[in-house]
Amino acid sequence: MRRLSDLFRPAAHVHRLPDEQIRALYPKFRWRILESTFIGYATFYFVRNNLPVVSKEMGQALHYSKSQIGDLLALTAIAYGVGKFVMGASSDRSNPRYFMPAGLLMTALCNFAFGAASSYPVHLVLWTLNGLAQSMGWAPCGRSLGHWYSARERGTVFAFWNLAVNAGGGLIGIIAAYCTAWWGWRSAFYVPGVLAVLCAVYLVVRLRDTPQSVGLPPIEEYHNDYPAQGARDREKELGTRDLLVTYVLKNRYIWLFAAANFFVYLTRYSMLDWGPTYLKEVKHASLEQGGFSTAIYELGGMFSTLLMGWLSDKAGGRRGMISVICMVPVFLAFTAILYTPAGMLWLDLTLFGIIGFFVYPPVMLLPVMGLDFSSKKAVGTTAGFIGLFGYLGRTAQGKGIGTVAERYGWNTAFYGILVSTFLGILLLSLTWKLKPGTAGFKGGRA
Repeated sequence: MRRLSDLFRPAAHVHRLPDEQIRALYPKFRWRILESTFIGYATFYFVRNNLPVVSKEMGQALHYSKSQIGDLLALTAIAYGVGKFVMGASSDRSNPRYFMPAGLLMTALCNFAFGAASSYPVHLVLWTLNGLAQSMGWAPCGRSLGHWYSARERGTVFAFWNLAVNAGGGLIGIIAAYCTAWWGWRSAFYVPGVLAVLCAVYLVVRLRDTPQSVGLPPIEEYHNDYPAQGARDREKELGTRDLLVTYVLKNRYIWLFAAANFFVYLTRYSMLDWGPTYLKEVKHASLEQGGFSTAIYELGGMFSTLLMGWLSDKAGGRRGMISVICMVPVFLAFTAILYTPAGMLWLDLTLFGIIGFFVYPPVMLLPVMGLDFSSKKAVGTTAGFIGLFGYLGRTAQGKGIGTVAERYGWNTAFYGILVSTFLGILLLSLTWKLKPGTAGFKGGRA
């Protein structure tokens, strides 16, 4: 019987197929990888972003304060950030076909248990465990896309794939709100859990590991991005020391991207975690309208992510420049929300859409920048390190905004968001001129 450790190891390279079959199969497998990772990662959001949508209703039913809800969000963010780094390094030495479904099954189980529980300490433990399980989502997707798509097309491909964030996050806003309205807040965890289990089965059927594991050449050879000579060395799996030290800790660019990501994520999650509650309490929105605010926020970023990713490729990989341009309207929209009077919910929802439209391209581009300045064999570790800082930012806002809003009011909380957004713009401005090839790592060809 096959051992579990063997199941998670990278799939072995198999005998290379004839050229005719390679030409026929390569495009089909590339689409298959993009499709399955897209659907899989969107489903991870079903069992992650459901809590903020129903936090007020759950809090009222179980008598939780804003500070307690903030602790739930903060501990989850810490667990996710640490897990994204640890699991990212593990995913670089794992088979996405089994690694990703395993994470989806674990997060589904956490949701089932969370919906059934009524104790705050139990909820705290379960949602923290959910954060760890959630960290098994992005890294296998990054590994898969890094192996099946070349450096010169990453901006566009990752932009399209990143629409999964908006699709999953937007749909769960509607699903969770209506499940709560029809069957109570617990169903907002049961229904997404069932969908996650079904998706895990789908991923085992559809996903595959590297091109070589199905008899195809590496993507660089297929796209003529480097000569065939020396390709074998570029396809070696890296050891833990190389992954952590050479490609991350000694790479000053990765540190810069990570620091910028701290503030970008703080900005992004401020309205994802607290937007529905803010609109209900300050702007007198209903439960369903609060849920739609999440959908509008997420769906607002779908077109822009694709557009900005494509533009970053056309700009020679200057993804930092595109990110700076996007963050300025985010700052202005937050300022407008602060001064929009109650009774103009349509304007608030429009501004939510503007924030979503412009904040998601930097969210997508920062990990791609990490891949540009690292190696495709270290994509999980690199993205995990950048993501760790991002979720430290989410932790800061998860606890900070709830506490500040409760003690000093929502206006003060919004001033904190504006300061953080401005600091993100400053750090991203340092990446303005960077493009693949600036550093010693050439677009993942290290």
